[in-house]
Amino acid sequence: MAVSAWSEDILRLLRRMNNFYLPGSGRAKCFRFEIDGTQVGWIPPHVASLLTRYPDVFSPPHGGAVSLHHRLDSAGKRSEAVDAVLTSWRGEGSLSCLTGWRDEKYNVMQKFSDPPLMWMERAATSLFGIKRYGVHVNGYTVSESGEVNMWLARRSPTKQTYPGLLDNVAAGGLAAGLGIKHTLVKECQEEACIPAALAEKAHPVTTISYTYEDEEGVFAESQFVFDLELPLQFKPRIGDGEVQDFYLLPIDKVKELLATDDFKPNSAMVVLDFLIRHSIIEPDREPFYQEFVMGLHQTL
Repeated sequence: MAVSAWSEDILRLLRRMNNFYLPGSGRAKCFRFEIDGTQVGWIPPHVASLLTRYPDVFSPPHGGAVSLHHRLDSAGKRSEAVDAVLTSWRGEGSLSCLTGWRDEKYNVMQKFSDPPLMWMERAATSLFGIKRYGVHVNGYTVSESGEVNMWLARRSPTKQTYPGLLDNVAAGGLAAGLGIKHTLVKECQEEACIPAALAEKAHPVTTISYTYEDEEGVFAESQFVFDLELPLQFKPRIGDGEVQDFYLLPIDKVKELLATDDFKPNSAMVVLDFLIRHSIIEPDREPFYQEFVMGLHQTL
C-alpha cells in the first residue's frame, strides 16, 4: 500500500498530540505530582521551581516527586491551599495559561473511578499535568441511500482556545460534580440547541486519550466519545455563542479536512476514531491503520 500525504499528516497530528511519550520530550525532567503517595500528574521544572515559595503547601521535591504538605489531609484543605497559590500566580500574570481562568473546578484523582483527592481550577491543570476529562459528540446523518454526512461546528473567534477552528457538533470539559451524560446533554443544548430528548439518544462508543506538552505545561486528557445520529431534517443552531456556524459535510470531505490546520486537534482525533469505527478507514487500504488506533488510545 502506498502511503498518502493525508496519512502522513494524520500520523504527524497523532505524534504531536502524544509528544510527551516521544524520545527527547520533557518527561524525564518533570516531577511526579503526588498526593498521599498517589501520582496524579506531572510538574514541569519551571513550575516546580515556583512551588518552593510555598513550603506550607508543597513539600520540597524529593526522589523525583513533589507532594502536598502532610497537614493538608483532606480534599477540601488541599483544594483551598492550592487555590490560594494559583490565585496569587494569576495576580502576578507570569503564567499565560492562567489568563484563561474559568472559575471551573476539575477533579484531581489517579483514575476516573477514584474519589477526588482535591479539586483544581481548570486553567491551571496543565501546570501540574492533571488528567482532564471531557465529552465529545459526533453528530451525523445517514440518508436513505446510506450516505453518511457529519455536522461540524466552527468555533467562535473569541474562544479562549483554538478560536475559529472546526470542532465536533458539541463538546465540553467534565467539571467536578457533573456526570458524563449530564455534561453531554448540557453541551448539546448550550452549544448546538439540540433538545435534551434528542441528545439523550447519543450512544457512548469509546474514549480517546493522549498526553502532550507545550510551553504552558503538560496536557493529559481523556475524552468520552458519543455518536449521535441526527434526523435528516434537523439543523443545529448557535446557542451560547461558543460556535459561529455549523456545516453538514459529506464524510469524505470531513476526512479530508482532518489533515488540515483548520481542525481543532483533539476533535480531529475524535472524528478519526469515528472513521475507523464506521469502516471508512480500513486496514487493507490504510498502511498506518495500527498506528492510528494506537495513537488514539495512549495513556499513562
